[in-house]
Amino acid sequence: MNWGGPEFVLAIIALSTGGWLLNNWIRAKHGYSLEDEWGGKTERSDTAETKALKAENRQLHDKLDTMQDRMVVLEKIVTERGYSLHDEIEALRDKPASDAGVPLNIKRGEKA
Repeated sequence: MNWGGPEFVLAIIALSTGGWLLNNWIRAKHGYSLEDEWGGKTERSDTAETKALKAENRQLHDKLDTMQDRMVVLEKIVTERGYSLHDEIEALRDKPASDAGVPLNIKRGEKA
């Protein structure tokens, strides 16, 4: 191959153009701004559908944050209450039977 010939120059131009097209295709596919031929950036314009999706996404993130805050509060309530409930049950088991209240007189037909 002749390194100084026109075929080599055309091959470099073709590879450079192909790389630029591939780069812009990948950027467009993933939502990044595109490069123009002078190295500047071209921002994508938001359509009505895109704006609506962004607004819905923002609402869902806010709702998720609220739910996470509520989950933290519920976890605190459940874990703290769980330990004290366990302690209360154990304290009731340790009480003597005489403190349990007035026994019913079954012979006279008393009901609870």
